[in-house]
Amino acid sequence: MRLSKTEYHGGAALKLASRAIELVVTTACGPRVVSLRPLAGRARNLFLQIPANEPRAHGYLLRGGHRLWHSPEHIVRTYQPDDAPLAVRVLPRGVALTQPTEKLTGLQKAMKLELLGDRTVKVTHTLTNRGRAAVECAPWALTMLRAGGYGVLPLPPKGSHVAGDLLPSYALVPWTYTDLALSVWEPHRDFLGINVPRAKQAQKLGITNYPGWSAYWLDGVTFLKFAPIIAGARYPDLGCCWETFTNGAMIEFETLGPLGKLAPGQRTTHVECWGVLEGVAKPDTDAAFAKSLAPAVKTWLAKL
Repeated sequence: MRLSKTEYHGGAALKLASRAIELVVTTACGPRVVSLRPLAGRARNLFLQIPANEPRAHGYLLRGGHRLWHSPEHIVRTYQPDDAPLAVRVLPRGVALTQPTEKLTGLQKAMKLELLGDRTVKVTHTLTNRGRAAVECAPWALTMLRAGGYGVLPLPPKGSHVAGDLLPSYALVPWTYTDLALSVWEPHRDFLGINVPRAKQAQKLGITNYPGWSAYWLDGVTFLKFAPIIAGARYPDLGCCWETFTNGAMIEFETLGPLGKLAPGQRTTHVECWGVLEGVAKPDTDAAFAKSLAPAVKTWLAKL
């Protein structure tokens, strides 16, 4: 790992790099990962970057990139600003970032980033209750990806009614503004495709059970996001462990940890792994999914 100082929108930041990828994380605010970029060729930042003069949403600057929230979403609690400088601790393979405690919620967010090999990042999200009362919440890890690509949500393996598969294995959860008739949603046998350029209005969808990974193909580069599902755990938003939001200008891949009461002094963690692969065919057909993306993901997961 190579670690160096840089800046983002005029504030202090750190750059972490392997031989294949480069990350930029803010230290003047956050914790946020504002850039994830392959180093080969002229590859651009896979994450969305929002201009520094963006308007605030309910008092919160989105900034782009990857952030940690607490679910369920609430117009006040969720949108607490993260504008203060972070406590920074350098690790052998990365960095740990901790923000000051949120005064309104009593919660403190922390994020640890570690490079596992050249193409994999382990992200550990932590919520700690520093307040005096228990808080019901779940860690919520949101990654804003640049527009123009194709998202893939793999579905659980198919069963057989004849063989006695009589009970459901997952549920898709729409929001009030979700329209499954829109061409942004492309259902396939083993996956749901998300054609981001076709999104002309806000769309959101969640799933209650899936193989634990999702993929976003953009300009020949595939971003993978993996978070294991905890059997028997209670998840927010009618049981969602993964959600996506797109409005055509970007797409968010969101994973969630279990929902529960966090007593004073307690903490909860949620771990993701990110992968950056090249040479994978655009996974917008059943053939491309089966022959290119699925084998590549299987190989990547085996190394975690």
